Amino acid sequence: MAFSDSISINSILGTGSSIKGSISINGFARIDGDIDGNVDAAGNLIIGENARIRGNVTARSVTVIGGIILGNIVSPEFVKLLENSVVIGDIQTKTIMSEEDVIIQGHCISISDGEEYERSCSRWENAKSISSMSVRV
Repeated sequence: MAFSDSISINSILGTGSSIKGSISINGFARIDGDIDGNVDAAGNLIIGENARIRGNVTARSVTVIGGIILGNIVSPEFVKLLENSVVIGDIQTKTIMSEEDVIIQGHCISISDGEEYERSCSRWENAKSISSMSVRV
């Protein structure tokens, strides 16, 4: 029996495990451990309730089940934040769903129209680049 990428988990980082450095994952993954670095998943990504990520997360879709992300999320399909999830960073997605008792500190771009989503993300990235280059006196 063959499983598609949307339902078959290809990679798992279990509770108590940790990675220092950025990782790239091919396919659907679940993270329940700690990562100190960026996460780039080609498919869907589940962040478990014990997971802590200090870095940016990029995946087709991201579901956070109570974990903590200290970084930005870029997910073209959707971001789902379940109860007790924490995101300290910006979120870019076409669709966002959030339960109660979720903490988000950052900017959020959520636009379902594909072309407008791309334009808005581009404008936001440009604005962040310009602001990071500005000199404060």
